[in-house]
Amino acid sequence: MTDKLDGLDIEPEDNPCQLVCSMERESGLCFGCGRTQDEISYWTEKTPEERQAILAELPGRMPPLIKLREERRARRRVNKRKRT
Repeated sequence: MTDKLDGLDIEPEDNPCQLVCSMERESGLCFGCGRTQDEISYWTEKTPEERQAILAELPGRMPPLIKLREERRARRRVNKRKRT
């Protein structure tokens, strides 16, 4: 069976996924990679040029998401401490 999978490109090498799949409600962006749900869903169908254009935008999208992610984590830790 592995022979059938050899050479099969399941995910492009330029996939920015960080395996932190959680979407921010207001912006609709993923906390891990900064992409929208549509960008994630259709990533493998996009041309290399389309993927490169999205990748170029991600550094600008991530700082607010990182800040929000850290705020969420801090609130979650406080809430857990209050319960115990």
